Amino acid sequence: MSKGSVIRLVLIDDHEVVRIGLCAVLNLTPGMKVVGQGRRMEDATKLCFQLQPDLVLLDIRLPDGSGVDAAREILVKCPRTRVLFLTSFADEHTVLEAILAGAHGYILKDIASHALLRAIRSVVAGQAHIDPRVTGQTLGWLENVYGEPGHSKRPLLSPQEQRLLPLVAQGLTNKEIAQDLRLSEKTVKNYLANIYSKLNIGRRSQIAAFYAGSFKGSGRRLCAD
Repeated sequence: MSKGSVIRLVLIDDHEVVRIGLCAVLNLTPGMKVVGQGRRMEDATKLCFQLQPDLVLLDIRLPDGSGVDAAREILVKCPRTRVLFLTSFADEHTVLEAILAGAHGYILKDIASHALLRAIRSVVAGQAHIDPRVTGQTLGWLENVYGEPGHSKRPLLSPQEQRLLPLVAQGLTNKEIAQDLRLSEKTVKNYLANIYSKLNIGRRSQIAAFYAGSFKGSGRRLCAD
């Protein structure tokens, strides 16, 4: 987004009081505007297709279906719209399902208003934003799939591939990553393709989410047999 532009938001939550509260906070925040709101999965897809918002704030459980299914459809048909889940569900299955669907962020409803605004700006700026209380679920998934790191296992990602992770999490473009690591853009694209394949994912936001939950400050490495 260009500097000084307004972040256009769509809100989807089946509780009217939640939508009213969110509208009050967001519409009073300089640089943000709620352009649409609804309570159902059908509302989410329809509003996003019509309005092409910068971000949709989406609940997981909706009266007519899953917010995750809505997110998948939105991400295919509205590639410029960012998806940020705001929900009370923090169970392992739900968190991982949302991340693997391609969501750009996942936060819990008891978040403070200033933290919510920061999360929205972060996601719109191209970064992934995962509530620190649920990032442990991501780490658990990785350990279940690839095993607990140990002396008998080799790193799943190469050292160079692991160097890319924090840069992707910061929202850097391939060109910026190439400049930072003194590589060609083609080499960066190849490394990213390898990461996608090894982690069985397909979006930059998923790389960022996995980095936030599994690498940052943990000292761990993804390993394979």
